[in-house]
Amino acid sequence: MSSDLTTPDGAAWLASAGTSPRSTLALWRERPDAPVVLPCGSVFDVVGVPAVFGRRMVDRLWSEGPGSGPVAAFRGRMMLFAAPGTAQRLPSLLAWEEFGRTGAIPPLLCHGVGDAVTVPALLSTTPPTSGDSRWLVAPDTRHPWLPGPEIVLWAAVRAARAAVRISIFPPADQDAKVYDVSRRR
Repeated sequence: MSSDLTTPDGAAWLASAGTSPRSTLALWRERPDAPVVLPCGSVFDVVGVPAVFGRRMVDRLWSEGPGSGPVAAFRGRMMLFAAPGTAQRLPSLLAWEEFGRTGAIPPLLCHGVGDAVTVPALLSTTPPTSGDSRWLVAPDTRHPWLPGPEIVLWAAVRAARAAVRISIFPPADQDAKVYDVSRRR
């Protein structure tokens, strides 16, 4: 996985999403610890996922798939940066996929054209707390690879399958007497 430190090329890529990239870069030069609100839809889309499920998705992307694009944590959710157009296409793919109907995949918040997100500071000077925004996989190039809607769907389905525990044994009767027979002679 990438580091949690945004490189100058990664900062330039992020700033290119805004209406005034030079102003954003100037702000970050003065205050690299300042989060910034950037529009979605032209340079990137963002898929917001509950933190635990998002961690499973990112784990699947890195262990079984092509890796992830930038990933940030913000207010108990993970923000997966995705290819433009993902926010428009992903909801229909989820509706079609059986896991989207069963509740195995939690609600995914898709931010695309017309939306904006708060991106974490380039540099964090304090230890993170649960409400802070921070990079988990920071942008490190001017053209980072961004997963499209099919890859995000694949990761969500894999994460949902990993969360489902299947057992051939029925659930234990809570009132049953249990005897330890492992010490029999």
